[in-house]
Amino acid sequence: MAEYLLYFNQQWVGDHSEEWFRSRAPLAMGVVNEMKEAGVYVFAGGLEEEGPIYSADPTTGDGAAMVTDGPYVETKEWLGGFAIVDVPDDETAKRWAAKIAEGCGWPHEVRRVKSQPDLV
Repeated sequence: MAEYLLYFNQQWVGDHSEEWFRSRAPLAMGVVNEMKEAGVYVFAGGLEEEGPIYSADPTTGDGAAMVTDGPYVETKEWLGGFAIVDVPDDETAKRWAAKIAEGCGWPHEVRRVKSQPDLV
């Protein structure tokens, strides 16, 4: 089994009415519940758009990471939400990504999480 990150950038969501978003919530949560029932669910969640954002930068040169408010880099896109699934292969991960994309109503990308090295 391998873990996969299914994610979207907030800009991919598009402009929709509050009513549209409310109509999508049960569909998206239905897919999350389906993931749980299938035993592939690890974690899922959306990120706050207005919430606090902090950056930790260890490259300041004084030996300690500097933590500041705001994103580290100026960017036009930012992560909006994600799910992590534990599935046997790429095809299964792509099927779950398609389901969550359909439930949410916007595109998602799929990335395999690197396996952790065995530390002895």
